[in-house]
Amino acid sequence: MVRYVMRKAAGWLLMIVVATNATYFLASWFLDPRSNFKELRPVRSEAQIGRALAPYNLDPQVPVVRRWWDWFTSVVLDFDWGKSPTGVSVNGEIGYRSLVSAELVVIATVLSVVIGVTLGVYTASRQYGWADRVSQAVSIAVFNIPTSVAALAVVFVAIWLNQHAGLHFLYVAGENSPNVEGLLPTIGDRFLHLILPTLTLTLTLMGYVGYHLTQRSLLLDTINADFVRTARATGLTRAQAIRRHALRTALIPTATSVAFSVPAIFTGAVVTETIFGWNGMGRYRD
Repeated sequence: MVRYVMRKAAGWLLMIVVATNATYFLASWFLDPRSNFKELRPVRSEAQIGRALAPYNLDPQVPVVRRWWDWFTSVVLDFDWGKSPTGVSVNGEIGYRSLVSAELVVIATVLSVVIGVTLGVYTASRQYGWADRVSQAVSIAVFNIPTSVAALAVVFVAIWLNQHAGLHFLYVAGENSPNVEGLLPTIGDRFLHLILPTLTLTLTLMGYVGYHLTQRSLLLDTINADFVRTARATGLTRAQAIRRHALRTALIPTATSVAFSVPAIFTGAVVTETIFGWNGMGRYRD
């Protein structure tokens, strides 16, 4: 098992290295950073443009291979990803923004899996009941709603609730409020800012990945299996047999699907962060 995981991890790492280096060469060949300076006034000379690009390792007078080697050795040996066009360290930006995005993505992923699996178990054990039919209809509706539309709907509902409650307890922009001091006030403030984007991303994941419908379908395939009936014959109740035996078997494909849903998670996070004004990796443009 460990060898398999290490082999897969090595394969993913190799693919990331190849893709990153290929992107570097493609950007060097097809993009022209000098175009950012040609529209400035007063007009810059070629020498001035070259001096401005030199600190970013983009001097066109330097061969592409040499620039790539300087970039590659800086990343591998010093873990220095350079500076953004605004002069800010990329390492510092990525470090902060990664934590902001991870806070949103991890919580939303856990909630979507827990809620989806729980709802799948509940509806599968009550097949064709009113709860089953309503939850299926809601899941199908959410599946067909784009993330941007869902996020805007959540924003409008939050604004309406704030106005009618006369309180500003649901924040629709930013990951924190300025001038908040102290540990507990900071935690409480970040929690309030986390509610709406987490709700949006959780609904998006439950719809796009379909944890509820997937778990319901898998559990229906095993709920009447021979090993479940045998477990009930030993004296277990139906709920105990489902929880201890049927669910364990049906959870394996769902757990596997979590890994394959990573692209959908980050795609939803990019849209969610943009709409709610979170300074995470999704909004990083520098």
